[in-house]
Amino acid sequence: MMRVRATAATAALLLAALTACGGGDSDGASAQTKAPAGKTKKVDCTSQTLDQAEWMEHCADEASPDSDTGAKSTGLTFGESYKWPDGLKVTLVDAKVFTDFDKDLLEAPEPDSTDFRVTLKLENGSKGPVALDDLSLIVEGATNGGEAAFTMYENGSQPLEGRLAPGVTAAKNADHVLETKYGKKIVVTVQRNSENFDLDFPEFTGEITG
Repeated sequence: MMRVRATAATAALLLAALTACGGGDSDGASAQTKAPAGKTKKVDCTSQTLDQAEWMEHCADEASPDSDTGAKSTGLTFGESYKWPDGLKVTLVDAKVFTDFDKDLLEAPEPDSTDFRVTLKLENGSKGPVALDDLSLIVEGATNGGEAAFTMYENGSQPLEGRLAPGVTAAKNADHVLETKYGKKIVVTVQRNSENFDLDFPEFTGEITG
């Protein structure tokens, strides 16, 4: 009986000591236990080796709200710019009537239509190369409807092809034909193929000149 009582008393003393000394640690232990549950992958958004997909997943929300990143994608006019969250910036420079046809290739103006070339300036401010093949244009009449057909003329052609390296700026263009009955005021939508379905496509309004 004495051994039982001594053992019970010893256990009680040990329990009291542990409670007194470890009470302040319980919250810390709990915090340490919970921390991994909320842990997220750390990504260096300034890394030069970070690819576009990782930047979009981990860094897009950190973009400064004061920058021109995605601030306005509609109501833009020729000469204005739009920057996607990963840093690729597009400026619609102009749209001009095209007349420099290559007769050796049997190029000629379309009857009752306006042949024109849209010029873009692209600046890659992202941390990785950008595939220009992911970009395409939709050109629509802004007066009474109509959609321009895509074409390509040889002389001076700089199509949206290949890749644009980080920090590089390039001028590219795309040729179209629009029936004259739709006028020369147009809306140009710059589309971009991406796994991010929330990505905006900027719209630029202007007039075909020349």
